[in-house]
Amino acid sequence: MSTKPTTTDLEWTELDQRAVDTVRVLAMDSVQKVGNGHPGTAMSLAPAAYVLFQKLMRHDPSDANWTGRDRFVLSPGHSSLTLYIQLYMAGYGLELDDLKAFRTWGSLTPGHPEHGHTTGVETTTGPLGQGIANAVGMAMAARYERGLFDPEAAEGASPFDHTIWAIVSDGDLEEGISAEASSLAGHQKLGSIVALYDDNHISIEGDTETAFSEDVLKRYEAYGWHVQRVEQNANGDFDVKALYAALKAAQDETERPSIIAARTIIAWPAPNAQGTEASHGSALGEEEIAATKRVLGFDPEQHFQVDDDVFAHVRKAADRGREEHAAWDKKFQEWRDANAERAATFDRVAKGELPEGWEKSLPVFEPGKAVATRAASGKVLQALGAVIPELWGGSADLAGSNNTTIDKTSSFLPVGNPLPEANPYGRTVHFGIREHAMGSTMNGIALHGNTRIYGGTFLVFSDYMRPAVRLAALMKLPVTYVWTHDSIGLGEDGPTHQPVEHMAALRAIPGLNMVRPADANETAIAWREILRRNDAPHGLALTRQGVPTYEANEDAARGGYVLAEAEGGQPQVVLIGTGSEVQLAVEAREQLQAAGIPTRVVSMPSIEWFEEQDQGYRDSVLPPSVKARVAVEAGIALTWYRYVGEAGRIVSLEHFGASADAKVLFREFGFTADAVTAAARESLAAAAR
Repeated sequence: MSTKPTTTDLEWTELDQRAVDTVRVLAMDSVQKVGNGHPGTAMSLAPAAYVLFQKLMRHDPSDANWTGRDRFVLSPGHSSLTLYIQLYMAGYGLELDDLKAFRTWGSLTPGHPEHGHTTGVETTTGPLGQGIANAVGMAMAARYERGLFDPEAAEGASPFDHTIWAIVSDGDLEEGISAEASSLAGHQKLGSIVALYDDNHISIEGDTETAFSEDVLKRYEAYGWHVQRVEQNANGDFDVKALYAALKAAQDETERPSIIAARTIIAWPAPNAQGTEASHGSALGEEEIAATKRVLGFDPEQHFQVDDDVFAHVRKAADRGREEHAAWDKKFQEWRDANAERAATFDRVAKGELPEGWEKSLPVFEPGKAVATRAASGKVLQALGAVIPELWGGSADLAGSNNTTIDKTSSFLPVGNPLPEANPYGRTVHFGIREHAMGSTMNGIALHGNTRIYGGTFLVFSDYMRPAVRLAALMKLPVTYVWTHDSIGLGEDGPTHQPVEHMAALRAIPGLNMVRPADANETAIAWREILRRNDAPHGLALTRQGVPTYEANEDAARGGYVLAEAEGGQPQVVLIGTGSEVQLAVEAREQLQAAGIPTRVVSMPSIEWFEEQDQGYRDSVLPPSVKARVAVEAGIALTWYRYVGEAGRIVSLEHFGASADAKVLFREFGFTADAVTAAARESLAAAAR
């Protein structure tokens, strides 16, 4: 472990120090004005954030989405002012009025940073630990992107080389997801990550000794990270020259991710509030703010004070950004000139377009043959891998079960890994048994841009991923979850592995599109529709067991469609099925038709896609005049009440499963064509009353 570095080329003037102290003043005033927030960490981190945005990071405030930029992740999102004030100072579009509107309705400065809401915010952070995992994903994406477009370049010589900077807190490192993600980063030797650990010893309940006493740097050293520590100066503040030198040393370390522990005093230099848990999440109060301003040499009667010379000084970041951008553009053009074919691919990918004619690679499956939808998905991925180079992914140590291996000869693994298929730019990702980190690193990969990522596990283990899935939906990220073993149909592994409530719970997440295909052809159509969309996450719920294959129907991409029409007149009853239970609806229809009851079968792989259709289409599939309806799904019924109405019936599972063969379980728990037929007769009787 390195300790306080002694060499530095940092230019630090009195104006820089005044700017840092201005950050502290703005943090105090912003929280005080709204009456709530987190001032303490933003105050103590002011020098670190300033050094990054004003002295180290490659970024251009006039082009927040510049491909060649460094990324910055504020993992402790509660300290959002740490980021907002730097965005204001550097010229990303935030102004003093935005800081004055902190945490209020309609402002650009919400309580936690929100990607897509505020220019310059790279990811939505708030739930602790998610940010550092996002940073790991960004580093993975950066390496894969380099492999797509410039794999032969020497280290540091490619226009696609950049640094992922992150600030992390005690809370981030206490959350288990940080352990998963950091272990993965060390294993992958993601040398582009530089994390600054704000070791301020304070949490909401007081001194971190209440719950956190491990040696963080030894833990990270064991993960395979490069570790350093920076001590405070004699006044208790950051030693900015030592900090800068440590950050530079970490940036220069390209074979390991880096973490720097910096001992700080929360709310420094507030005379009475510094070092207290109260300063973490409460306004300091007018008297304490006035006292702190006097310590810093500011007028205690002024609020949101930014001196003209400070403002002019910090806004030079925009000039530096344009200069760096211009230098990068020159380097990028040289790359383009030397790599015409790759440049064309880059242009296509950057625009979010897929290769011309890619759909022709999708397999079409022969009707009648029983195929597990997980197997069909695997065939689709292998077919698409040959024509969509930006598509990559893997699973949480379940590749053989999830069928997520896009290329078995090419694994995303660092130089030095002993496996024969190891390739730093490989297609197949081995996330390990780390579902939570897999979800959040996928978010980071999507946020980084220029690739399309998927990841798989069993549907029941989506529970481990749910916080990351929710954030993907909040950020509208195009990540794809391959969730297999989607019901009691997985069989003998029993109730711990059999999802019952999961489909309903996942459908409850706004912005997440769940797709549960009935057969192999619906699976191929689902993949096609998912890849056409780049503004939402999708979950594929796939079977372990074989299910009958039907004729491909393009309307599957509309979420719901008529799979089998009523014969002998207008439908008297509609049977709605999803996934492996569609076959039960088809069999029940045959029984009802034989009894002279015209019956329609509707396959509904995706409720979310179906709800996007206009009312006319939805009514054409589910005619309002037909009150007799049955929905069948091997999970809880919660989803289906709105579709069956008062006279409808639902064949569902309202309890946990059991360990037995899938056919036995379906029979014993009432998932049979006879049960669906009986439910249809009950619904017909209810509709007639």
